Amino acid sequence: MSFTKFIIDIAVKNPKIESYNNYLFIGPHPDDIEIGAGATVSKLKKLNKKVTFLICLDGRFGKENLKEDISCEQLIEIRKNECLESAKLLGVDNCLFLSLCDGGQYSDREVLEGIAKTINDIKPDIIFAPDPDIISECHVDHIRIGKCAKELANFANYKEIFQTYLPNGEKVNDGINIDAIALYFTNKPNKYVRTYGHFHKQIEALYCHKSQYPKDCNATKSLITYLKVRAIDFGFRTFSIPSEGFRMMNKTRMHCLPEASK
Repeated sequence: MSFTKFIIDIAVKNPKIESYNNYLFIGPHPDDIEIGAGATVSKLKKLNKKVTFLICLDGRFGKENLKEDISCEQLIEIRKNECLESAKLLGVDNCLFLSLCDGGQYSDREVLEGIAKTINDIKPDIIFAPDPDIISECHVDHIRIGKCAKELANFANYKEIFQTYLPNGEKVNDGINIDAIALYFTNKPNKYVRTYGHFHKQIEALYCHKSQYPKDCNATKSLITYLKVRAIDFGFRTFSIPSEGFRMMNKTRMHCLPEASK
């Protein structure tokens, strides 16, 4: 660790993830939040926090594990209902949908406007999204949604700039103050949430997405095994198994501090 990084970690310390009151979780697809942060969501609701899901894409092309042949339009409705069922199981306060076309078939402007409008409406303290800067991440939806979320996490606190992201005619509401962004699906976590007693909720929520994760499917079994191993790995780092890890940046860390990315 460099001396500069050491000073930054002391002077610009990230707060505990559980210290906020109003959380916005952004998912590219209907099941991503559960995979990346499902146990954390369960814990936050146990702590009586306000949690909103924003699902950006409709998931129409997620047919890998389907046994029957259905249309994209049918799958859109199925996946939306699965997401609502999962959110209800986790106790989420509200589950919103941008309903943009899966598989990169949308513009970044559409994503930015949709996320900006949601931020304007619910005024979150912290937002969660996939880490778009992972070398191994090849899914364009995860990369683009994560980049848009990072962009807005930074600019939401600048009223005149944030105004340019909102749909025509919509004005910036008072009280917007995003203190941090926490990135899931990351290989560089710097903050952890101890999730003892909540891992089973994550798995139950995942099983709500029946079109993606049938219980008798090898892909589902592999994913569950991965989540268990990940929870143990993060748990060793916090001396509390299981745990979930996130790449968190508060306002000060979001720009001009390259050492904060180490």
